[in-house]
Amino acid sequence: MDVSFFAGETLGLGLALLASGLVAGFLAGMFGIGGGAILVPVLYQFLTAVGVDESVRMHVSVATSLGIIVPTSVRSFMAHKKRGAADLELLKSWIIPVPLGVVCASLVAAYVSGDALKGIFAVIAFVIGLRMLFNKQHWRIGSDIPGFPIRPICGALIGFFSTLMGIGGGVMNNTFMTLYGRPIHQAVATSSGTGTLIAIPGTIGLMWAGWGDPSLPPFSAGYVNLLGVALIIPVTTFAAPFGVKVAHLLPHRTMELFFGVFLLLVAVRFAFSLYGM
Repeated sequence: MDVSFFAGETLGLGLALLASGLVAGFLAGMFGIGGGAILVPVLYQFLTAVGVDESVRMHVSVATSLGIIVPTSVRSFMAHKKRGAADLELLKSWIIPVPLGVVCASLVAAYVSGDALKGIFAVIAFVIGLRMLFNKQHWRIGSDIPGFPIRPICGALIGFFSTLMGIGGGVMNNTFMTLYGRPIHQAVATSSGTGTLIAIPGTIGLMWAGWGDPSLPPFSAGYVNLLGVALIIPVTTFAAPFGVKVAHLLPHRTMELFFGVFLLLVAVRFAFSLYGM
């Protein structure tokens, strides 16, 4: 093995991961929304810059994002649970459906191409971006969250698509709960529990899905890059408060619009890349 080449590759990867964490942490703090929806596209761009193989680049971005979400979602959920803010009844009803959706997504990730993952991310980011741009507080489709079979089906779908996007499901869960009349604060608190149900099995599943792939960058366990998890968590924690300071200078609705535009730009960028543009 060429040790100097390996050291150079590791250094380049490490610098790209640190830069990803700084940018993603700042944007997450600025937009007031967590992790994957911001980290995945940012990480993808930096992995592109250091030459990570295109066949696994999106997989590594998604899986590493989920690995980073694990400690933050668990910590956040415990804090919300202590305050009694989360809907524990809803979470208990999702203990099977959400992880089931995650498992199905892991099986899909083991066989689909990076372009397919980019396409999935682009479509969902586009839909969420439109929702952010045109969101109305009075929009409702019901007075309370429905039971069987709608509830478990929605839970499984949230787990499935969140895993393929590398996100904790917060935006999807918030949308689901508020459309059924739940207050946004309860939805946000419950989303931290949903993120735990997604991130833990999702990280394990994507480790399995990518195990032994020769195209993976150094320090990867399956599609999860352990160096990325170790470096990005503290860096995002450091950078987020600076984004928060910027956010407090602008109205909440303005930040919501900015985040919607950010997601639409990501969706367009990924869509163009699928056609070599």
